[in-house]
Amino acid sequence: MTTDPLGGRRDPFAAGPLDRVTATALIQQADLLAAQGEYQRAAAFYSRVVGHRDADLHVAALLGLAECRYRLDDEAAALEAWRLATQAPDTPLSWLAWRQLAAARVRGGDLRGALDAYRQADRRAPPEARAEIASRLGWLSKELGDQRAASRYFGRSREGGGDQPVVSYAILAVTIAIGIFQMIGGAQGDAITNVLMLDKVAVAHGQYWRLLTVVLVHAGLIHLAFNMYALYLVAPMIERIYGSAQFLLMYVLCAIAGSVTSYIFLPDNAVGASGAIFGLFGVLFIAFRIHHPLLGRGAANIARQIGFLIVFNLVLDVGLIGGGVGIDIFAHIGGLVAGLWLGLILLPTGLTLASLWQRPAGAPAAATAPLSGVLRLAGVLLLVALLVAGLQLGTTIRTAGQGGIGGVPSASAPQAASSAARGASARTGRGFDEQVSALPEAVDDAVEVAPAEPLALGLGQAGVPPVGMPESR
Repeated sequence: MTTDPLGGRRDPFAAGPLDRVTATALIQQADLLAAQGEYQRAAAFYSRVVGHRDADLHVAALLGLAECRYRLDDEAAALEAWRLATQAPDTPLSWLAWRQLAAARVRGGDLRGALDAYRQADRRAPPEARAEIASRLGWLSKELGDQRAASRYFGRSREGGGDQPVVSYAILAVTIAIGIFQMIGGAQGDAITNVLMLDKVAVAHGQYWRLLTVVLVHAGLIHLAFNMYALYLVAPMIERIYGSAQFLLMYVLCAIAGSVTSYIFLPDNAVGASGAIFGLFGVLFIAFRIHHPLLGRGAANIARQIGFLIVFNLVLDVGLIGGGVGIDIFAHIGGLVAGLWLGLILLPTGLTLASLWQRPAGAPAAATAPLSGVLRLAGVLLLVALLVAGLQLGTTIRTAGQGGIGGVPSASAPQAASSAARGASARTGRGFDEQVSALPEAVDDAVEVAPAEPLALGLGQAGVPPVGMPESR
């Protein structure tokens, strides 16, 4: 049994103005009739409220009337009702009128007019509706040849519905927590540093986890802060573009690539995540230029500047090295090259201009998809094979007593104690874009250090001081 929203009031179709209560009841009755498919009768009820002095009721009646006319295949009358609703004073429903008017203009072939109407809808829409409108604006901008606006709108659409980059935030949280513990944990903080740092003698003796765990430890607050800020800028963006699984794979492989390159070319131990971060820079550089991901305005601005940041930091590395500051530039280069490669061979899972725009129809695209997948897997395996070969090369160099292609002889296991007693050449390091000064800490009063050789910092494996201060990366 249906209730009468009019509540037995006088004939609402009698001449004269309607009070607000009666007008509201008429719209409710019209809504019920429209829901039952009685569009002709519903249109009569909506028409009675059109022109009401309350703009909210007037616009609501026009929208209902337009919907009924559209359902009755009277598009011209529906278009006129939507147009009148857009000319009324703004109400919470005005954005719907603009959106419907825009859709009608698309059906009529007036794309420029539709674009303008969607922009009006976008200005008035509630936040939860803006992603859909942004997507439509992107399509229209693309159709009208405005590639930059299309990318911007599609990026807004992606931001509205994208998943949170949980892996990025988890990496940030864990790295920051360990970094803080290093600073406040005293002896335990030193111990965790020694377990996780890139101790290259230890790696040569089979402690391969250090190739990855080096990203979790840093050489002080400034080093940690700069690296985490850089990671915060690029990691969530890349995770949205490539998905959580591919992002994690990229981060791990770039970190290991930076460590292996450092392991081959430099004798000094190292700490820091900037090898992995340079890898993410490389991924973003390639993704932005090859795959054209849909990014919001802020993210797109960062992506456009990433090439300059890469070059600037590498030039700065060279300058600081020339000034006598120890920088692990090989970790930066190794991570960067791995990132460029992975950004090229792995395809984004997020939205791109290609994925949102019309593709040529037919079987060839579908037929090549499995082959592309095989080639991408082969590309990843090739990188892994190169890393394994590089690790073997670095171990061979160290066991031969060379300590790295570009470095001084490295201590083998039997030589570690005497190396520790003699001290080793320490190198100051820096975080992302910043020099981190060497910490003036003594190793042990009992350690005798040659006057020309600075003290090594902290304890290495099995309580033996390492062969030189860890370089920050």
